[in-house]
Amino acid sequence: MTEVLAAGDRFVGPQLFVDALTEQAPGHELSFRTLATGWPVEPFGPVGGVREASGTEQQLLDALGGAEVLLTQMAPVTAGVLAKSPGLRFVGVARGGPVNVDLAAATEAGVVVGFTPARNAAAAAEFAVGLVLASLRRIVDSDAELKGGHWRGDYYAHENAGLELEGATAGLVGYGAIGRRVARVLSAFGAEVLVADPFADPEQVAADGVRLVELDELLRASSVVSLHARLTPETEHLLNAENLALLPKGAVLVNSARGGLLDYAPLPEMLRSGHLGGLALDVYDVEPPPRDWPLFDAPNVITTPHLAGATRQTADRAAAIVAADAARYLAGRRPRHVANPEVLGRLEDLRP
Repeated sequence: MTEVLAAGDRFVGPQLFVDALTEQAPGHELSFRTLATGWPVEPFGPVGGVREASGTEQQLLDALGGAEVLLTQMAPVTAGVLAKSPGLRFVGVARGGPVNVDLAAATEAGVVVGFTPARNAAAAAEFAVGLVLASLRRIVDSDAELKGGHWRGDYYAHENAGLELEGATAGLVGYGAIGRRVARVLSAFGAEVLVADPFADPEQVAADGVRLVELDELLRASSVVSLHARLTPETEHLLNAENLALLPKGAVLVNSARGGLLDYAPLPEMLRSGHLGGLALDVYDVEPPPRDWPLFDAPNVITTPHLAGATRQTADRAAAIVAADAARYLAGRRPRHVANPEVLGRLEDLRP
């Protein structure tokens, strides 16, 4: 009998993990414990040395008991939790990266850490395109004005009218699973798509019908810029006052990736001066942003509460991917998506 903790939340609930692993590991004797943390109703944050976690170390330890397998999205798998859970051998994280796991401590303890790449790629790409369209065509502002009793006929005036994607140059900063989907959609609208990503395969980019350029060239040429990079120490404030000044006057900027990619300080003045024509944000350097955040008073800003990946299909897909790798581990096979593959070399009984 294998003990499993399904530590879910209000998005990827515990039962999704239970159902997915039960389906993926038929015939395997499983005993489930469950834990539900408060995210996303309660914001995530740093816990015990890991970031973007939900719940406490003690809650997780109390629920783990002697579990060998942990399936979660947000639970804080810290060095302290790992040190007190010697029976834990596999942690499956239903996210694109296991940022709520102390990966070094897990590796030292010989715990396999799985993750779920591209589980929200379709959702995030669709949302990013929605933000682009909403910003270019004043959809959010005009809706609010009409509901407030104002028929904004002046939005039809030439100087106030929106812009089309057809014939525009759109720049994507980052070209992973999400960026590639966004590129396909924007290309279908008739935009010329530029990509800045030092890790992109030039042959793949060319085959996709888009053009790989340096970041400064992308910013100079693009009337629409959308961020799709990962946040690392190297990409923090990748867009900042110095290079944002390269944007053409009236450009639209969208960030639905990670708040830390963008330096928000210069943006209010860029919006007021008209240098930046529109800004659409789903992520922030502090989440949630404070009520006196300067961008709330700036013109032509759309804000949403980190919703890009929030579809039911994303939750179902994430649980299924992580459960499939847990099932492979339980069957003595190598999981497909492992954040610390060096651990697999120590598990000699695992088959490909």
